[in-house]
Amino acid sequence: MSAPSGRTGRPPLTEARKAEIRLEIARAAVELFVAQGVAATTGEQIGQAVGVSARTVWRYFPSKESCVRPLFSAGIDVIAARLREWRPGHPLPELFDPALATGLLAATGPDGATGSALVRLTRTEPGLRAIWLQTYDEAEPAFARALADRAGLPADDLRPMIQAAMLNAALRAAVERFAWRVSEAAADADAGVGEAEVAETLRSALVIAAEGVS
Repeated sequence: MSAPSGRTGRPPLTEARKAEIRLEIARAAVELFVAQGVAATTGEQIGQAVGVSARTVWRYFPSKESCVRPLFSAGIDVIAARLREWRPGHPLPELFDPALATGLLAATGPDGATGSALVRLTRTEPGLRAIWLQTYDEAEPAFARALADRAGLPADDLRPMIQAAMLNAALRAAVERFAWRVSEAAADADAGVGEAEVAETLRSALVIAAEGVS
């Protein structure tokens, strides 16, 4: 009797599971980058930390620096989603309350220390810096669409495009300032990274951006 024909083996991964694996790889990569530096970290080490092969790591990411992209993108996605829900007529700086800050911290890690450490690394690691800036550059159109929808304007209207550029720059500056001023000791102790402080830093940045140049 011949064996039945057809493909056998593991069922294909769902998109949700693929996203989970990408995030697991991202967090493992950051921990290794912080502990031993980017140059000393290999794809094999990242894979071992997650329980997958180096080949799997490269299937999801083209380089070790790009492994962190899901952490950068997660925070951007949280902000874009909140912008789409924000009601017209309410000051934009009020967007950043502790609830939103909680979402931002949860996107990067269980305590927020992972995200802060990662942003600090972008100051000294050119490869990570490139991924960081590219993520914000690609986020700007999403912000513009959300602001256009909020105001009932066409997607290509100049006003939401300018507002998105200002919002984008203000957010990046605020996140960098917050992360860079958190001491290594505080980050290692899971201290000094609180929802209220993150929210206030982001809110202050938008207030400054709204004031414009005088």
